[in-house]
Amino acid sequence: MTPVTHRNVLLHELIGLEVRVLDDSNPSNASIAGKVVDETRNTLIVMSDGRPRRIAKKDAVFAFSLEKGDIEVDGAALIGRPENRVKRRLKRRW
Repeated sequence: MTPVTHRNVLLHELIGLEVRVLDDSNPSNASIAGKVVDETRNTLIVMSDGRPRRIAKKDAVFAFSLEKGDIEVDGAALIGRPENRVKRRLKRRW
């Protein structure tokens, strides 16, 4: 399988990646960091401080830690079912 890179992060599985919430409409979510443990159509579930935190994708900006550095991704680019993300034509939003 192809490794996750800056160019193909939207086409890969996000579960297991380290993530930080850089900005969110809910100010209490703005400092959450941890590992993505689940993903739904509209949310990411991040294990932070030993408990799962649910973050809405559409209102947040995420920073995913990859092997070659961090990448910022607008949560609106992640909206949709994870299994359908590979079928979608990409418009770079980061």
